[in-house]
Amino acid sequence: MRGVSAGPPALGEPLVTGTGVAIAYDGFRAVESADFVVRRGEKFVLIGPSGCGKTTLLKAIAGFLTPSQGTITLDGKPIGETGPDRTVVFQDFDQLFPWWTVLGNVVYALGVAKGVHGSAARDRARAMLALVGIERAADKYPHQLSGGMKQRGAIARALALEPRILLMDEPFGALDAITRSQLQLDLNRIWRQTGVTIVLVTHSIQEAVFLGHHVAVMSNSPARIVEIVDTSAADDMDSPEFVRLSHHLRSLLITPESEARALQGAVE
Repeated sequence: MRGVSAGPPALGEPLVTGTGVAIAYDGFRAVESADFVVRRGEKFVLIGPSGCGKTTLLKAIAGFLTPSQGTITLDGKPIGETGPDRTVVFQDFDQLFPWWTVLGNVVYALGVAKGVHGSAARDRARAMLALVGIERAADKYPHQLSGGMKQRGAIARALALEPRILLMDEPFGALDAITRSQLQLDLNRIWRQTGVTIVLVTHSIQEAVFLGHHVAVMSNSPARIVEIVDTSAADDMDSPEFVRLSHHLRSLLITPESEARALQGAVE
């Protein structure tokens, strides 16, 4: 499968910076001393073992969690509470309100978060539904949609708020392989058209290389960032560079220690 253009040759200035970030809750230390930089217009991917702290770090960027040590800043200012400048798309298919149509979900979000109402909200909502390819489903309710269409609706609602950062927590993880591949292509297209900064969590090495400009590889919990890998040149799945980077990520993620832990878990 062919990829898409990597977009602009150079990314913008740092937008989100994490310095010595540690996150603990309920007596459990989930993230340990993480350092990272996400630049404007970048697609930044977090990958690591299950339960290692990827989603925890994403939630801290969103403002749902506060670091117990270190700082996460947005344009040099510490991130506080959640806000429409950082919208989140989760893996769960049931993110849309079931009592609203797809169009109504986006219009409602615009009214609550941005104070946009009436025809301006409807026009903005229809433009976003067209961007994600489900304008014909505008008047359908969530229960009438496939999983992939629900995720497109959630992405449209998030983008309608014109966020500075789109945060995505395994948004394609529960989809079938064909739908997932199509949405990966569509996300790259949407990024090219909007230039939105994206931070995405995934378990898929292929997805990380295909979508990311940089991939932060996280260790087992308490998570540290083992390496941040530049994957910006691997926009073609058939290229030697894509294969090389995929193998490199695999070598960082699957070590003799991780294989031993997996084997021990299977025995127990």
